[in-house]
Amino acid sequence: MKIVNLIENTEGAAGCAFAHGLSFYIETKKHKLLVDLGPSGQTLDNASKLGIDLSQVDTMILSHGHYDHSGGILPFTTLNANAQILMQKTATLDYYADDGENAVGERFRYIGIDKKIPDLPQVRFVEGDVQIDEELELFTVKQKKTEIPFTNQRLLIRTADGFARDAFDHEQYLVIRCEGRRILISGCAHNGILNILDAFSERYGGAPDMVISGFHLMKKTPYSEAQMEEIEETARKLLAYPTRFVTCHCTGEEAFAIMKEILGEQLWYVHSGEEIPCALLGEKSEI
Repeated sequence: MKIVNLIENTEGAAGCAFAHGLSFYIETKKHKLLVDLGPSGQTLDNASKLGIDLSQVDTMILSHGHYDHSGGILPFTTLNANAQILMQKTATLDYYADDGENAVGERFRYIGIDKKIPDLPQVRFVEGDVQIDEELELFTVKQKKTEIPFTNQRLLIRTADGFARDAFDHEQYLVIRCEGRRILISGCAHNGILNILDAFSERYGGAPDMVISGFHLMKKTPYSEAQMEEIEETARKLLAYPTRFVTCHCTGEEAFAIMKEILGEQLWYVHSGEEIPCALLGEKSEI
């Protein structure tokens, strides 16, 4: 098995662009697939620099309906017209960020996907959980026992009645089964990584062997004391899982450093263009 980060926020492999967004290239025994495609065609450029042939991809999964995970989809379809693109039906709705009263330009900024994407013939809309085959499955969060990260408060959906708080029912998660191991891949964990792990446990029993996900804890302004406590409490709860966590993108470097102090070698950061070592899965890492 091979898992390569094609783009995220921080500099990694030499010559690879880094930008606010996320994309992973994955090879399993049966598939060559993508989870998200970053903010732009830079994702495709990075793949080329890394020697990855995206024309051979058979499946692309959109984790949720935001531009920084979908911006490379249209350029990708000019390179590969055959790969099916799976997204929740609700990923096509109108998602916005509230940049506050002092925003430069429009206060409410559109952050949804390009409106040309839903019309692509490769797109397959799904609703809820989907078994793709014996290797791949998608699941969603139906209920939340834990409050979602504080950083989500400014993320909205626009309806006929105006703006409302995004419920993130457009977010889906990939489970890969390989050699007796289960790997959970998320985009931003907007629903909260603890809620996602609860949903995984309820559906599959037990915990995943590895989680690859942003935790959506990044802020441009300083953290409040309460926000610092929330980050630390999340890390302490993750410590109880027999799981290796690989994070990136929207976690933010400061939040990662806080969590790393608690989680130690259980938490790892993947930078733009880097491959995730199978050895992180432990002794049975020949996947």
